[in-house]
Amino acid sequence: MKVLLGILNVVLAVTYPVAIWWALTHRSPRTVGLVALGIAVPFLALRVARADRSHLGPVLRLPLSVLALLLTGTLLEDARFFLVMPVLISLALLVQFAASLRGMPIVERFARMQDPHLAAGPDGPAKQRHCRQVTQAWCVFFVLNGLVAGVLAFAAPTRVWAIYSGGVAYALMGAMFAGEYVLRKARFREYGRGPQDWLLRRVFPPREGSS
Repeated sequence: MKVLLGILNVVLAVTYPVAIWWALTHRSPRTVGLVALGIAVPFLALRVARADRSHLGPVLRLPLSVLALLLTGTLLEDARFFLVMPVLISLALLVQFAASLRGMPIVERFARMQDPHLAAGPDGPAKQRHCRQVTQAWCVFFVLNGLVAGVLAFAAPTRVWAIYSGGVAYALMGAMFAGEYVLRKARFREYGRGPQDWLLRRVFPPREGSS
């Protein structure tokens, strides 16, 4: 169930801009809002049922904010409330990434899943600094992405907003993921068994004594 919820989160986030753009060109904002609420409310109820009661507040903060925007846009019949959703998501991710800088950065947490001994060895401190810098870079990205999405929501045609929020923004995120991966391999020259590592090994040969 946890995996299913994660997949649904990704699917909804990716398809939301295009779905909202298509719906608004065919139906009124109130109708679009009612349909969106019909999808969001059961999803929220499922999140509540599956959530740990001791962490219920943080888990529901974003879904309740989304629900409030949908409800307000539906009652006022104002499509702008539907268009600021990507801004809200960027803000939530910014808060999460920035808060992690007070302790172990989020990027380091993910890196330790692949490399439990990340902090060990002579390159350990450098790897930790790298993870912190990448987390800071993601914070900058979320600020800029939220600003662009907000400007487009209020000052651009809905089609342009949908193209950026549902396509360009995710392409930029993919480019950041790929760019960071290449940078990390070029900097530390540690490779796995995947085809991408085989190619990068050819471009950035391992240093003597490294794998």
